[in-house]
Amino acid sequence: MKYQFFGKVIVGLIGLASAGFVGLIVGLLIGHLLDRTLLKTFQFGSAKNIEHIRNSFFETTFLLLGYLAKVDGRIAKSERDYADQIIAQMAMSTEQRQHATELFRQGAGSAFELEPVVSAFVNSCGPQQLPQQTLLLFLISLAQAEHGILPSEQATLVRIARLLGVDAAQLERLLRMANAQQQFHQQSPQSATSIEDAYAALGVNSSASDKEVKSAWHKRMSENDPDKLIAKGVPEEMTNVATERAQEIQTAYEMIKQTRPAMR
Repeated sequence: MKYQFFGKVIVGLIGLASAGFVGLIVGLLIGHLLDRTLLKTFQFGSAKNIEHIRNSFFETTFLLLGYLAKVDGRIAKSERDYADQIIAQMAMSTEQRQHATELFRQGAGSAFELEPVVSAFVNSCGPQQLPQQTLLLFLISLAQAEHGILPSEQATLVRIARLLGVDAAQLERLLRMANAQQQFHQQSPQSATSIEDAYAALGVNSSASDKEVKSAWHKRMSENDPDKLIAKGVPEEMTNVATERAQEIQTAYEMIKQTRPAMR
């Protein structure tokens, strides 16, 4: 790759100019580390690897949807309906639909092993965190499908999150946001929805400044931007779920703006 010596050349010259020969040696070492980081970034961003992530995302999603649905001992109708809803939203061929259904069944099977599947997915994503967070949000939505998240499902989400490199505090934040965002489904707040739900949907509290609220809104919208997700390896057919989530976030943001004159 033509950029594999870029870091060594630039940082080495800076070191030479600032500290002579010793600076050159230090600069070359630092530049070498920079080149390795750049090389890894270019490799993971290549069209070939994005396609690999896309396939891994598809397979891992439906395997883990099946695994999570069965963790409490049975697959509830609402959980199966949610999986069917995801499949229905995707413009898939008959063969792809059958594959997704079979993956769901495999994940729900007694022979399924969680760690190797999640590990393979993490390796395919490399330094890109967005596909992993998107996958986790899919699973949270499934767990919420039947009267909230059961203790067994909560424990499983913690386990999966840990394998994805997401700690308990980060998972708890995602859970709170997902639960609050659900209150704004269909672009209309439900009767019991409060302004606190709107703040929670953005991942901030009511004491946040106007600037902090707007920044959180931008971040949440960016995380659910279809074009960005596709570029990171999320299958285009599966971005409809993220689009719905973005609509919920927008509705929550509009509710907050109504209470903050400076933001209108």
